[in-house]
Amino acid sequence: MGRDIAAKCGRLAQIAYEVRLAMSKSVRGDEELLIVRSQRGEVDAFNQLVLRYQQTVYGAVFRLLGDYDVASDVTQNTFIAAYRSIQSYRGGSSFRAWLLRIASNMACDHWRRVHRHPVESLDELIAEDEAHSLSLLSTLATTEGESNPEEVLLTQEFQGVIQQGLQQLPLDQRVAVVLCDLQGLSYEEIAATTQATLGTVRSRIARGRGRLRNYLRQHQELLPRKYRLDTD
Repeated sequence: MGRDIAAKCGRLAQIAYEVRLAMSKSVRGDEELLIVRSQRGEVDAFNQLVLRYQQTVYGAVFRLLGDYDVASDVTQNTFIAAYRSIQSYRGGSSFRAWLLRIASNMACDHWRRVHRHPVESLDELIAEDEAHSLSLLSTLATTEGESNPEEVLLTQEFQGVIQQGLQQLPLDQRVAVVLCDLQGLSYEEIAATTQATLGTVRSRIARGRGRLRNYLRQHQELLPRKYRLDTD
């Protein structure tokens, strides 16, 4: 009987996987059609792409700039720029990565205009061979299902701490960490987005994570217990 149950579970898991795969292919096909139609000048098709990705773009821009109103303006400008240049999209990378490249460039341009000082360059730093895996940041930055108002408030406070910590990073490191740990881009996609070498991307991510980790150590009381950092 146990074997029968295991076999049925295995078949169900396989069916679920095939369904997810089919849905993923369907979504990609639908997106490709919307892109083609947008390149033909169909505004309605591009508006559907906007609806699909506006939260992703806004989230990335807000993490980079830390201001809700400014992030909203930069997000709007990102989609305007994307529509104007959509003819240049050739499908070599994901459309999401292409959009995030435009968004991160616009966010960086805004940040430089406001601060008007040179961005710390990490191009000459020695690359650190760090595995590209889900980090503590990406886990903590996701609001989990809190069961009571106190936990909700704690999570909101910690989200604020994460944002403050990100704002302490040099811009190059902040962009790399946000794109990698919060948006899930690969090192290769980040290198293409920021026009940097893979070694530089690895170094920026490693050093940005290190700085952010040190910042979070100062706010241990807001960390969920299972994620509290060692103080040794």
